[in-house]
Amino acid sequence: MFRYYFLLGIKSLRRNPVLTALMVLTLAIGVAASVSTLTILHVMSGDPIPQKSDRLFTAILDPGPKNGYTPGDEPNDHQFTYKDISNLLNSKQGVHRAAMYGVETTLEPARRDLGAMSIEGLAVTADTFPMFEIPFVFGQGWQEREDKSSADVVVLNRRTAEKIFGTVNPVGQKVRLLKGDFTVVGVSDNWAPKPKFYIFNGREGAFIDDPDFMVPLSNAIRRETTHAGSMGCTASYDPGWEGRLNSECTWLHFWFELKSPAQRTELQSYIDSYVSEQFKLGRFQRQAKNRLFNVCEFLVEMQVIGDDSRLSAWLAFGFLLLCLVNTIGLLLAKFSVRASEVGVRRALGASRREIFMQFLIETAVVGLVGALLGVALAAGALQLIALQSKALAVVAHMDWAMLGLTFVMSVSAAVIAGLLPTWRACQVTPAIQLKSQ
Repeated sequence: MFRYYFLLGIKSLRRNPVLTALMVLTLAIGVAASVSTLTILHVMSGDPIPQKSDRLFTAILDPGPKNGYTPGDEPNDHQFTYKDISNLLNSKQGVHRAAMYGVETTLEPARRDLGAMSIEGLAVTADTFPMFEIPFVFGQGWQEREDKSSADVVVLNRRTAEKIFGTVNPVGQKVRLLKGDFTVVGVSDNWAPKPKFYIFNGREGAFIDDPDFMVPLSNAIRRETTHAGSMGCTASYDPGWEGRLNSECTWLHFWFELKSPAQRTELQSYIDSYVSEQFKLGRFQRQAKNRLFNVCEFLVEMQVIGDDSRLSAWLAFGFLLLCLVNTIGLLLAKFSVRASEVGVRRALGASRREIFMQFLIETAVVGLVGALLGVALAAGALQLIALQSKALAVVAHMDWAMLGLTFVMSVSAAVIAGLLPTWRACQVTPAIQLKSQ
């Protein structure tokens, strides 16, 4: 019977074509607006490393002076001083410890026909590769001994490697960057967790491509490579590179990987003890609360999803509700002209339940057609949104989950909108309709 009613629903699309077109278009616009905003929110709120996000931790400390500090204020600087990351790397806490900062430089390929290119990358420690499970096309990351020796090695991402060397294995080849000749030890595959949690430079920076290259942090420090990103300084410091390294300025990032989330308490105790020891040495005079975050908690703390994004989603659903109200009116108009048809069917023995099922399936067909049009409109809307910025281009794409949600939302919206008109249609009295014919 469902198949029969479904075919009737398809045929009914040709009845009152103007009303049907208006219903389909109204549903499609409402669903497209909701799905496009929900798609962006879905990508922005995703877990970038779900297999271990509850085992990766970073901290927010406050090494600033006591002057100008109000007791009870919580620190909000998510970056670390060079002194602190040096100490934390030697702490032996957790399975892995990774320190990093962003760098920008010019890469000079051996091929003169390519010319120099501006690239953005990271200066990282060796534990970064196993901690974040960075995949490789060729080679691998460097080891701890390269960190200690400040080796001239580099990992290129796939996109950059193919620009310079094509699709061949470039491991062992030389590239010039940071005013030195570096040996390629690996080519990382497409690795771009979204949001980009490991080095956070604002909401815009959380949705950009993976780094073009990675070099040992110790090498970047030896070459006095300045960072690309923000830096927080609560006091003046001595001039020069050594002055920066010895200062209380925060400009690096640090992550721990634990064996299990249960070790969080132990790590928190270590952080508190570390800050207490540093306080005795004249640092961390504010004695602010030391805060520890796993990946998802850190993204919430950094407000990757702002209130404006949530407001946009609520407005989109409000617009969908308005479209539903209009659809209800259109369905009432469409079904009211079929009162005589319902009266004849009821006189011939059709139950109200059968009439209700037939009309409800017809509205579901309208929702299905609206979903097809809604997908097209949503895809177009996402393309327009992607043109606004590089970051939005990363999040403004529909995956299979959102595609399925589009159809579910459209059909469900049509069925909900059709409940009242369908119920009204079932209330037709056969005797009255037959007498009026």
